[in-house]
Amino acid sequence: MSNSKYFQTILNGTIHALKSILPMEIDVKTPSIISEPFQQQQMGVLIGLIGDLKGRVIIDSSPETFSGIGNTMFGMPLEGEMLESFTGEFGNMIAGNLCTTVGQESLEIDITPPTVMVGNTKLYGFEKAFILPVTIPSVGPLTVLLTIEGE
Repeated sequence: MSNSKYFQTILNGTIHALKSILPMEIDVKTPSIISEPFQQQQMGVLIGLIGDLKGRVIIDSSPETFSGIGNTMFGMPLEGEMLESFTGEFGNMIAGNLCTTVGQESLEIDITPPTVMVGNTKLYGFEKAFILPVTIPSVGPLTVLLTIEGE
């Protein structure tokens, strides 16, 4: 499978995972390609992809947006360590669902444990990546960054 086919499969799988996991309406914007570095502003989670391809899924947003997602999913606002823990688990849910979805397309991948990032961070280590902007009405925006390492 070529890198462009990998990107399309991973991109479609990520959109499917977001729509499956989030119990609310989401507005997925048009993806674009960026070069390094990616500037994370407030809070995010990084999950590594291994198997038929290597790469990363980074979900970036604000603590308020992650808390709003948690509030919708669990009926209570999250903050502090509970919010950071939820952010990691949210990444796990999205990436795990992604693995299942792309597995149906004969792409076998697994995920690494989540790394939660809090604060302003520059991410390097990729040539190009897809950036997928998502808006969750009444909750806030989030950005998904998808990187795939070269063949």
